[in-house]
Amino acid sequence: MHLDTEQALEQRLIARMRTYLEAGLVLDTELLDALYDPEFENVRVDQEGRTVVLTKRHFMDRFRALKQSGQSVGDSVDDVTFPSAGSSGDLGSVVMRRVKGGEPVLYHFLWRLDASGAPTTLLREYTFERDLSRLLAMMAAAR
Repeated sequence: MHLDTEQALEQRLIARMRTYLEAGLVLDTELLDALYDPEFENVRVDQEGRTVVLTKRHFMDRFRALKQSGQSVGDSVDDVTFPSAGSSGDLGSVVMRRVKGGEPVLYHFLWRLDASGAPTTLLREYTFERDLSRLLAMMAAAR
């Protein structure tokens, strides 16, 4: 891929990520529903190797519940950085870093790309966290 094309793709992916993150902040459930691919999965892994897989339905149910109760997912995404972005075939890849509770958290997002190379829907989110104990307990309690 030509350098200008790579840079343009990187900028498009990061712009799409910013749209996604802002939609999450304001709980724009219509936009979030459109951004998540029907096959979306969030794979979370902690330092002990424990894994939780969440689906689009899980995410959308949570966003709708938060919106209905007047809560939010956060105040800002100012701490977010994008150390890497690129593509492989028809998938765009973005690595994101942010700090939550004083701890760095790493994410890897996979976006479907259309024929022109524009990111369309978010297919996968891989999240690497210190500890999933709280989430695992919540999931067990919900069953």
